[in-house]
Amino acid sequence: MALLFSNATVLPMTAAADRPQTFTGAVGVAGNRIALVSDDAQAVEAFRAAHPDLREFDCRGRLVMPGLVNTHCHAAMTLQRSYADDIALMEWLNDYIWPFEGRQTADDVALGMTLGIAEMLLGGITSFVDMYYFEERCVEVAERLGIRALLGCNYFDSNIDEVLPEIGRAAAKAAAGSGRVSVAAAPHSPYTVSPENLVRGRDEAARLGLPVMIHLAETEDEARIVAERYGRTPVEHLDALGLLTDRTIAAHCIHLSAGDRETLVRRRVVVSHNPQSNMKISSGVAPVAELRRAGACVTLGTDGPCSNNDLDLWEELRTAVFLQKSSTGDPCALPAREALRMVTVDGARAMGCAEGELGVLREGALADLIVVDMQKPHLQPLHDVVSTLVYCGKAADVETVVVDGRVVVDRRRIEGLDLEALYRAAAAAVARITGD
Repeated sequence: MALLFSNATVLPMTAAADRPQTFTGAVGVAGNRIALVSDDAQAVEAFRAAHPDLREFDCRGRLVMPGLVNTHCHAAMTLQRSYADDIALMEWLNDYIWPFEGRQTADDVALGMTLGIAEMLLGGITSFVDMYYFEERCVEVAERLGIRALLGCNYFDSNIDEVLPEIGRAAAKAAAGSGRVSVAAAPHSPYTVSPENLVRGRDEAARLGLPVMIHLAETEDEARIVAERYGRTPVEHLDALGLLTDRTIAAHCIHLSAGDRETLVRRRVVVSHNPQSNMKISSGVAPVAELRRAGACVTLGTDGPCSNNDLDLWEELRTAVFLQKSSTGDPCALPAREALRMVTVDGARAMGCAEGELGVLREGALADLIVVDMQKPHLQPLHDVVSTLVYCGKAADVETVVVDGRVVVDRRRIEGLDLEALYRAAAAAVARITGD
């Protein structure tokens, strides 16, 4: 069925900085592509005539824009939300998170992934990059719920022999699906995976034609451990091993030297900035403004829901901007429009899409879009649409979500998902895992 979003404020994310960012008009979808982006009444009427069976959404008082892209999370960790808070990172991992994960089954992970995707869809996230375990099952969940996903098979030295074969199986399962879901190799970090096993993951990804994702330069402890072991910064270490390419997504990238920043730009690595998680764990502040000025592709991610503790990319937008202004002492650091590009246009590159294929509303692009209800007290009056979205927007403002041309959230209801049953199942799984 074709879709038409008419009488809308349209934010296509394609206008030059010195041009108007929005217009009043319509967006039409045919198949899984955007077929109309126009303020021409005749063009809109022609679209209606060409698609007599279309479903039309009257978007008066609403804004239509590209769906958001979350470039780093561990969505299945919803089961650990608020399980262990206000604890130092290494104690948090060793005494709480990893033991919890050791008691999880594949069914538990699929359940946590379902809850995480539900949260993201309701917040307007149409694409996400994930790093976790049992990703074959996660492929199934993402396919069923209709979201676009890049799922990283996470491994350490302790489980690499188990995970490496899973990468190929998960990639095959994704390839047999809709085309919305893809897979990556995901070594955990430079300090938890040996050089030999980093290279093994790199080679497996190259053999299968897959990207690589990794936590990088997240903490001072990581920088110290890598320097003691290998005599390099974490970025230098990965670069020497050939892991930094234009198909690498590096999460965090906080503790960087000037040379590290140059390397990330030169290798065209996609950086995922996770401000709220970094703040909560006291990891530090990533030099986002400097990286972007140097030409790096910096995107936004939520990280996992037990280090954040949610999957709300609107909160990350606001936090990222405020944090850069505060940490640099420059109120002009990371303007609202640039921040919005991080979760749309730039985020699309993390998904492996060509420029103009995702993260924008243009004819021929993939039909991933959201409808935002602007008739809310916190969004009025509306002086500047982009600033209002970045500084005032909330996940609950998202009303309708389309992924790959299909309506997956219809007026705040996720198609085909019983949320109350999901909550009961999650509570039962957590009670079994924790013994409560």
